[in-house]
Amino acid sequence: MTKSPFVALTFALTALLSGGCGAARPIKYYQLTVPGDLTPATDPSPLPITLLLGPLSGSHLYREDHIIYSTPGENMGMYESQRWAEPPTEMMQQILFRELRASGRFRTVNTLRSNARGDFILQGQLYDFKEVSTNPLVARVAVEYELRDLKSGATVWSHYYSHDEPAGGKDVSAVVAALDRNVQGIVGQIKAGLEQYFAGHPVAPAAGQ
Repeated sequence: MTKSPFVALTFALTALLSGGCGAARPIKYYQLTVPGDLTPATDPSPLPITLLLGPLSGSHLYREDHIIYSTPGENMGMYESQRWAEPPTEMMQQILFRELRASGRFRTVNTLRSNARGDFILQGQLYDFKEVSTNPLVARVAVEYELRDLKSGATVWSHYYSHDEPAGGKDVSAVVAALDRNVQGIVGQIKAGLEQYFAGHPVAPAAGQ
């Protein structure tokens, strides 16, 4: 699958004015790397499954655009002048959706909001998506996903992923790059986990398919 060039540190500058006191500090916006090629890979025998990707829930801190940091004592704060282009919960789901669709391993991959009917739904909970101010700095992402069989209503697969990625620098851009690497690695683990589950639990094609 062809990906777009690495764009972990794409940002836009917006000058803000405050109460006639002159220009405030410019705001930088960052985004994660999103695959640019949405064309599904050619798979001669895709799994006979319509997979729905549900929303990623999380703290209100991760449903907003601030970049979050914490100290070893678990005190948390947010950067005011350096923010995400979109909330982390939305960016992660966009990346996962594009990766799953482009893999070609499923008959169809849709989002839950598309009102499409499906066989399984994959949804998750984001627990951490932040800078941790240790020495050296690390970017922590912790997320749990579960796969539910829509026919039986049972949760058939779930897994918790957590990783601290070294930032390799002391500024916010280094933390953003580390969070990006962390997300790409976690998305790869989710794809591998789904492959492993369906390899051990084959799904028979529906009648007429």
